[in-house]
Amino acid sequence: MPIVAPLRGLRYDPKHVGALSQVIAPPYDVIDAALQTKLYERHPANVIRLELNREEPGDDDRSNKYSRAAKFLREWREQGVVMQEPAAALYVYHQEFEVEGQTHVRRGVMARVRLERFGTGNIHPHEETMSGPKQDRLLLTRACRANLSQVFGLYPDPAGEVQALLDAAVAGQPPVEATDHLGVKSWMWPLGDESMAAKVAGLMGPKPVFIADGHHRYETACNYRDEVAAAWAAEHGGAALPADHPANFVLMMLVGMSDPGLVVLPTHRLFVQPAVATAADLKARLGDCFTTEPAGTGPADAEQVWGQIEVEDDQGTLGLYTAGDRAWTLARITPAGRARMDQVAADHGAAWRSLGVSILHRLVIGDLLGAKEIPTPGYVHLVREVVDGLGSGRYPLAALVMPASVEDIRKVSETGERMPAKSTYFYPKLASGLVFNPLE
Repeated sequence: MPIVAPLRGLRYDPKHVGALSQVIAPPYDVIDAALQTKLYERHPANVIRLELNREEPGDDDRSNKYSRAAKFLREWREQGVVMQEPAAALYVYHQEFEVEGQTHVRRGVMARVRLERFGTGNIHPHEETMSGPKQDRLLLTRACRANLSQVFGLYPDPAGEVQALLDAAVAGQPPVEATDHLGVKSWMWPLGDESMAAKVAGLMGPKPVFIADGHHRYETACNYRDEVAAAWAAEHGGAALPADHPANFVLMMLVGMSDPGLVVLPTHRLFVQPAVATAADLKARLGDCFTTEPAGTGPADAEQVWGQIEVEDDQGTLGLYTAGDRAWTLARITPAGRARMDQVAADHGAAWRSLGVSILHRLVIGDLLGAKEIPTPGYVHLVREVVDGLGSGRYPLAALVMPASVEDIRKVSETGERMPAKSTYFYPKLASGLVFNPLE
C-alpha cells in the first residue's frame, strides 16, 4: 500500500524573488536549448539552474553542471532565497490551462510517497525508461540531495473524495500563484494540518498509484535510496536505513483518475520512413486487416479526419496520410486485423495489443508495411502541428492516432507491462520550482 506523507518542503521566499512566475520552469525533459537560455535570463534564481544547469567549458568530474546546481541550492538556502517550511505540509496544487480554446482545471496534491520498486508493491509504471536520463537525474540527486521536480501519479477516486477533502481544507485561503511560459496558471496551498494529512494518508493507503509522468525520476529515486541505504549500512554495522529517512520517499503530485481536468493529448506521428506512394498502395498493403475509406485531400484536411476519429473514439481507428497523392485515409481495424495483431504481438497482453499506438507501430508499420527498423518519427500533439509538419514536405507518411486513456493506462499497468513510447501526453506538465523535497 502506498504510504503518503507530508513534507517540510523547500520553497522560494517571495520577498527575495518577487513573482514566483519568474523562477518556475517545466521539467527537464521538455526544455530545449532556446527555452533553457530564456529561463536563465528570466531571473538569477530561476529553477533552471537546478533542474537543468548548463554545461560550461572546462567542466570535469569535480566541477560541472551538477555541482553548480548543488552550489546554487546551498547558497539560496543560506541567503534565504529558498526557505524551509516550518512544519510538515501537504501542498494542494491546481493548474488552469486551455486546450483548443477550452479551459480546464486539474487538481491534485503534492506529498511524499514511500518508494516501492516497480513490481513489488502497488505503484505501477506504464512506460519504458532509458539509462541516460536516469543516470543524469541520479547525478543531480546525489549533488543536490533533494527532489527538484515531482513525479506525476494517478490514483482511483471515482467520487473525488480525497480532492474534495483537500479543497475544502484550503477554501478561502490565498494560494501561492505562478504562470508559466505557456500561460498555464499554478495555484498552490501549503496545508500544515496534521489531522488532514492523516485523513489523506488513510484514504490513499489502499489505492494503487499509476505513474503518469516522471518514470525516470521515480526509478532514480529508488536508485538513490538504495545508495543511501548501502552507505548507512556500512556506517552503522549493517543496520537498515530507518523507515522515516527522507531518502525512502519521493515527491509526487497525486491526481484522481476521475478528475475532470485530467487531459491526455494524442501523440501523432510524422514518418520519414516508411514511404507509401499513394492511398491505393496503402489500401493494398493493409489488406483485409483494415477497412479503408478516403477522408480528405491535403494536409489541412487533418482537422476533419481527426474530428471523425475523436467521434468514433476507437483505438483501432487511424488516420493515415500519403504525401505522394496528398490523400487522407481512415483505416479501421477488422477482426482479421485483430487476429493478425494477436499473432505479431503475441509477446504482449490483450490490453497492450488493443492500444492505437501498438496497432500502428507493431501491426501497420512493422508488419503490414514491413518496416521494423525506422528512424524515430516526429511526435506532435496538436493537429495544427501535423498540418505544419506535412506542409514542410519532409514526411511521406503521417498518422493520427488516439491517445491511450487513463483506463488504458490502468489496464496495461496492472498486467505489469509498459506501453510503447509516446503513448500518452498529460498536458500540461507540472511546474518545477513550486516546492522541493529535501532528502537529508
